[in-house]
Amino acid sequence: MIRVQDLVKVYGTKEALRSVSFEIPPGQVCGYLGPNGAGKSTTVKILTGVLRPTSGRAVVAGFDVGEQPLEVKRRIGYVPETGAVYPMLSVSEYLALVGALHGLDPPEIAERSERLLSLFKIRDAQDQRLDTLSKGMRQKVVISAAVLHDPEVLLFDEPLSGLDANAARTIKDLVRGFADRGKTVLYCSHMLDVVERLCDRVIILDQGQIVADGSPSDLMASSQRDTLETVFRSLTGGDDTKELAEALLDAVRHDRGAAGRASPDAPSARHEIPSPSPRHGKGKRRRR
Repeated sequence: MIRVQDLVKVYGTKEALRSVSFEIPPGQVCGYLGPNGAGKSTTVKILTGVLRPTSGRAVVAGFDVGEQPLEVKRRIGYVPETGAVYPMLSVSEYLALVGALHGLDPPEIAERSERLLSLFKIRDAQDQRLDTLSKGMRQKVVISAAVLHDPEVLLFDEPLSGLDANAARTIKDLVRGFADRGKTVLYCSHMLDVVERLCDRVIILDQGQIVADGSPSDLMASSQRDTLETVFRSLTGGDDTKELAEALLDAVRHDRGAAGRASPDAPSARHEIPSPSPRHGKGKRRRR
């Protein structure tokens, strides 16, 4: 369970979150959406204990994030947008470290790691250093680390980044499977078609405030839109994206045209390049 009450976060003069409140029960996959700078990452960082809110309260798995951050960390699995890892460690060393931090016994860590790496088809890479892996392989390792301790609450921030179609399908099935087992899932993504199919509920942020909260079908019906993407655009000021794209194209064409035209006051090319001196040109030889 995740419960957020009147969260406010201020950076200097910028209010990143403005009295944000919501509750996600066990067994639900909740999409958390918003344009860049809307407050999604700030919310996730508060839920994981990385940031402290300016005011308000966040409770995860029954524990107050501000008062009992270690208890919260024991019960969450987090896949950050950046896919952060310790690059000098091998895959198996990294998973062993994560498992130990969560209090798992070494034999249990080894067994779970082997199963996860086999399912993700990267078992052969378990002795490779993380900084030698492709982006997609690192993402699989990060997801394996996030679910290794069977957490109660999962926070996914762009989990499909770098994954091929088959791996992405596996992750979507994994997310759905966790919810079916009673886990709470917060799913942040810009891939709105995936959110529409995967999530039971969607919360949309804009400029630090919740502007919509409901199931994808309810949001589409209430706004008379055909897709979650069109709902999102209408609520976050993105309806004019086609006009903006056309304006950008026009700007590029105009710049190229201006660059190719000479200014009326500019000297012509034949005056900019001096004529060759007769001594160095192809004139007649001087008689001796």
